Amino acid sequence: DDIKKVLAASTMSQVGYMVMAAGFGPAGYALAIMHLLTHGFFKAGLFLGAGSVMHGLDDEVDMRRYGALRAVMPVTFVTFGLGYLAIIGVPPFSGFYSKEGIISAAFDVGGGGAAGYLLGAVALLGAGLTAFYMTRVMILTFFGRQRWREGAHPHESPVSMTAPMILIAVGSVISGALLAIGGRLEGWLAPVVGEHYAEHVLPVWLVTTASLVVVAVGIAVAVRRYGRTDIPEQAPSEVSALTRAARRDLYADAVNEGVLMRPGQALVAATAVVDRRVVGGATGGVAAAIGLLSARGRLLQSGLTRSYALYMLLGAALIIAAMSAGGVL
Repeated sequence: DDIKKVLAASTMSQVGYMVMAAGFGPAGYALAIMHLLTHGFFKAGLFLGAGSVMHGLDDEVDMRRYGALRAVMPVTFVTFGLGYLAIIGVPPFSGFYSKEGIISAAFDVGGGGAAGYLLGAVALLGAGLTAFYMTRVMILTFFGRQRWREGAHPHESPVSMTAPMILIAVGSVISGALLAIGGRLEGWLAPVVGEHYAEHVLPVWLVTTASLVVVAVGIAVAVRRYGRTDIPEQAPSEVSALTRAARRDLYADAVNEGVLMRPGQALVAATAVVDRRVVGGATGGVAAAIGLLSARGRLLQSGLTRSYALYMLLGAALIIAAMSAGGVL
């Protein structure tokens, strides 16, 4: 329900498209860079729009406390909406060109084999999920009834905030076409990433149609779920297992803590004990033994000349006695 956390998670999914495209080799290098650039426009616009909403609602980040903001924040609504259309891949906005190119290239992997269809299906699923959760953001933030906290007075942000949003929104609209049409970006990157002539397994129009259908389904599911029902100001406690998992980030933190953090803490604690008692004990024991031996040995070196003379006399006497006893003398 935190608007900026939703956009942050969305960034991970879009980076997933970039990494996927880069994994296609020369067929996807230019597409990965194109999506990086188009994503730079629409995601920056979305984050700035979220900041504008927070500014108008006293730093509130919970979308359940938003609603009906399109009327009081029209510039933020329009610029955020353009970024929304770009990220879900609606033509002719920027995300359409880069994302559709990646989805088409995914189906081409392996020359139409199972791997290509699997990657293509994953890419299509990502497009549908993006359309769903971003439509949810739009509905909870700008539509429905007012769910503002008592005393809140939402208002449009000043020009110092809206002007950059408008400028970036222009990039969200036209950057994809400028980079894709005529192969501008692909040709410019060719000296670095090499030239590639795509031989599509599936017709581009078919992949595009499938993608737009999946996006439309994602939008429809979100509208049916959130646009036609009253949004409670508090998240319901009785939810499905999938919703609980989603609220806990699919248990990623729990898995990391159970698999990595706690075993790591135990390993560090055990290492500290070994270091303190074994390594430190051995080092300290050797040092103590050498110190004791040195202390005892130092007693033999009194620095008194008469003591040394006495030792010499006693030693000579012992040698003479031993020689006499052995019949040498």
